[in-house]
Amino acid sequence: MIHTVKDPVAKEGGIAVLKGTLAPEGAVIKQGAVSPAMMKFTGTARVFDGEDAAMACLLAGKVAANDVLIIRYEGPKGGPGMRESLALTAAVAGCGLGDKIAIVTDGRFSGGTRNLSIGHVSPEAADGGPMALVQDGDRIEVDLPGRKLNLLVKPAELKKRLAAWEPPAPKFTRGWLARYQRLVTSAAKGAVLEPPK
Repeated sequence: MIHTVKDPVAKEGGIAVLKGTLAPEGAVIKQGAVSPAMMKFTGTARVFDGEDAAMACLLAGKVAANDVLIIRYEGPKGGPGMRESLALTAAVAGCGLGDKIAIVTDGRFSGGTRNLSIGHVSPEAADGGPMALVQDGDRIEVDLPGRKLNLLVKPAELKKRLAAWEPPAPKFTRGWLARYQRLVTSAAKGAVLEPPK
């Protein structure tokens, strides 16, 4: 179980940070739980505004090989609070799709996550990050060795989509969670509270 530096279990640590046009401030993956065949993957976006919608689609048998499940509005502000997505990753594995699809979310995963599950995408969709602009059918590129996570859509098209985007209504309008939604920073900054500017 314990190896020497000259004979490591793996050449790199288990966690990797990816960046790119889909995650300008970064995203996190447990690369130690990804099969070698999935280290580079390009697939087609299937967009869900929340994990529950993605789970319903999966359980209805409507997810196919080469899909990239984009699960947005689960980040610190959108959630609010970044609930963990362990149930979805377990269901994907149970459906036999673990080494055939990717999951990309602005939410988070537990330590038990496996397969191509990328979380903490920043900036999150609720802040108007690129996650908010993804549409069904877009192509998503994942390159773990190159540490890249890219939305393969031309900048001019993304600019047009951003101009038309409207932030979702807050899930809470009073109380602690409403305050949290207003003041929380992105996952890239630790999802900590900052006073309003």
